[in-house]
Amino acid sequence: MKKIETNVLNTVRDKKVGAIQLWFTDILGILKCISITPKELKASLEHGTGFDGSSITGFAEAEESDIMAKPDPNTFRILPWQQENGPIARMLCDILNTDGTPYPGDPRYALKCNLKRATDKGFTYFVGPEIEYFYFKNSQAPEVLDEGTYFELIPNDLANNLRNKTIKALESLGIPVEASHHEVAPSQHEIDPRYGDALTMADNIVTMRYCIKEIAQANGVYATFMPKPVFGQNGSGMHVHQSLFKGQKNAFFDRRDKSHLSETAKRFTAGQLIHVREFTSIVAQWVNSYKRLVPGYEAPVYISWGQKNRTALIRVPGYRPGNENATRIELRCPDPACNPYLAFSVMLAAGMEGLEKKYEIPPPVEPNIYKMQMEERKNRKLVSLPVNLFEAITETEKSKLVRDALGEHIFSRFILNKKMEWDEDRIQITAHELKKYLPIL
Repeated sequence: MKKIETNVLNTVRDKKVGAIQLWFTDILGILKCISITPKELKASLEHGTGFDGSSITGFAEAEESDIMAKPDPNTFRILPWQQENGPIARMLCDILNTDGTPYPGDPRYALKCNLKRATDKGFTYFVGPEIEYFYFKNSQAPEVLDEGTYFELIPNDLANNLRNKTIKALESLGIPVEASHHEVAPSQHEIDPRYGDALTMADNIVTMRYCIKEIAQANGVYATFMPKPVFGQNGSGMHVHQSLFKGQKNAFFDRRDKSHLSETAKRFTAGQLIHVREFTSIVAQWVNSYKRLVPGYEAPVYISWGQKNRTALIRVPGYRPGNENATRIELRCPDPACNPYLAFSVMLAAGMEGLEKKYEIPPPVEPNIYKMQMEERKNRKLVSLPVNLFEAITETEKSKLVRDALGEHIFSRFILNKKMEWDEDRIQITAHELKKYLPIL
C-alpha cells in the first residue's frame, strides 16, 4: 500500500473518524455520496467500493450497472462540522469498471484525459473561478436577506457572518480563499478560491458548493447557485481566469506585446472564441442559465474579447509590472451551477485546438457592446452566444470538439438529458404568462 494511503488509514484511526464519505458527481455535476465505515476503508482504497450506476444520471444502463467508486487518497479531508458519532471525512473518487479500467461516464476522468493532452505538450492548466451565489430565507421563494449592493458592508449582516464561517471551513479543508464580498444584487455574494490546477479546482468547486449550502442550512437559511433566481437583478456567474504554465513560467505572458499576451495566449483565446457556441451548453447547462446571459446585467452576450471591457466574453485583466504570473484571460459565460469537470474539459479543449491549429485572434473590442447600435455590431462581425438551451444544445450536438473532449458516453447522455430538460420546460405554463395573457386572451 502506498504511503499516502497508509497515512489516510492512520489519520482515520488516530482522529477516531466515524465514517468516510466517498464523493463523486453525475454528468450534471450533482454531488453523490457513498458512506463507508473505517473498517471498509482499506479495501475501498485498494479496489474501490461497488455501487449501482444505473440510478446515477448519465452513468450506466440497467444491464451494465455494476461500477466502482475508488477514493483518491490525495483528496482526504476531515469535514469541519462535528457529527454525533465522531468526525466525518470525505474523499473524491474516480469511477471505475469492475475490471479496474476507467469508467467512460466519469466526469473527473474526462477532465483528466483533457489535462493529459495539455501536459503532453508541456503545459499545466491553471484556473481561478469567481463563485457567485445567493442567500435566501428558504428554498421555496427568492426572499432576500439584505438589500446590499456591490462590496457593501452591512452592520450585523447575517450573510457576511455566513461567508466568514464558510471561508474558515474551506481553509480547514485545504481550500485557500483569495477574497470574498457582497455582489451587485441584494443577498448575492461571491467567494474566490486561490487559483490552482484544473483538477484540484474542480474538486474544490464541488466541495465549496457543498460547504456553502451546508453552513447556510445550519444557520437557518438557504444558499443557491441557480444562475438567475431573481427577475430584474444580476444573475450568478462563475467567471473563470485561465492560464497555461510551462514549469514555473507563465506561457501567457509576453512583455513585448501591447496586451502583454503571448502568441500562446492569443491562440488559446482564439480557440475559445471560435468554439464557444459549441460548448456553451456545457458551461451554462440549465434552462435558467440563459435568463442570465442577456444584455444589461454584466453577463456576456456577444463573442468578443477586450483588455478591460467587462461586456466582452473574454476579458484580459490589466497587467501589473512584476506580477507576470498573474497574466491570464477571463472567460465570463460559465455559471456556478455547471459541472466543473466538464466545463474545464471543453474550455481547455477549445483553447488547445486554437494552439495546435494556430488560430488567429480577432481585434479586441473595447467599447461597451450593449450600447453599440446593431449596425456597428454587424460591422464588427459580433456573433451572440446561444439565446436559450435548445439553441446551445443544437450547436453542441454538431461539435466534434466537444464530442472528443467529453467522450461518446458522456456526450450522448448529456445531450439526451438536456433535450429532455428543454422539452419539459417548454410545455410549462408560467406565472408570467398567466398574469399577462389570461386577462386579455
